[in-house]
Amino acid sequence: MDRQKALEIINKYLVSEHLIKHSYAVESVMRELAKKYEPDKEELWAMTGLMHDLDADIVDYREHPELHGKKTVELLKEEGFGTEEMYHSICAHNEETGVAIENKMDRAIYAADPITGFITAITLVYPDKKIASVKVKSITKRMDELRFAAGANRDAMRSIEQLGMNFNEFAELSLKAMLGIADDLGL
Repeated sequence: MDRQKALEIINKYLVSEHLIKHSYAVESVMRELAKKYEPDKEELWAMTGLMHDLDADIVDYREHPELHGKKTVELLKEEGFGTEEMYHSICAHNEETGVAIENKMDRAIYAADPITGFITAITLVYPDKKIASVKVKSITKRMDELRFAAGANRDAMRSIEQLGMNFNEFAELSLKAMLGIADDLGL
């Protein structure tokens, strides 16, 4: 899959800077997870992470949560980008679509999506607002503080354990992945 074409599609449909950065973050985490679980599908996993929220500026999630993901698939098909496996995982990352998590990539994106926002929220409470200041211990500690980033789906993040990865390992992998693209994230 061609990342340059993916970026052109992202820039065509996403206008919110925070959503673009979130897409980069999920791409980076998915790339690292693929290296562990399906190295031969690294690009597929990464591009799935990059494209997963393509419809976020189009679909009103509060009004029609069931459309988030499905509209992304429609847009990707119109653009001639992606595979059926990608489309399934994009829909499965949003429980509201009714598409079940069936494989490793589905599980990975379901967990990767919220942890990137969670790590970003933690970063933004640091005085320097730099992801390099965040420690894994901070991530695990904040998981128990339910009022912090209350909208973050902690069950989804912890579901990575169904792939045999403990949460601390997932937090470390995700933090390192995001640290690797800190400049792109503005963190």
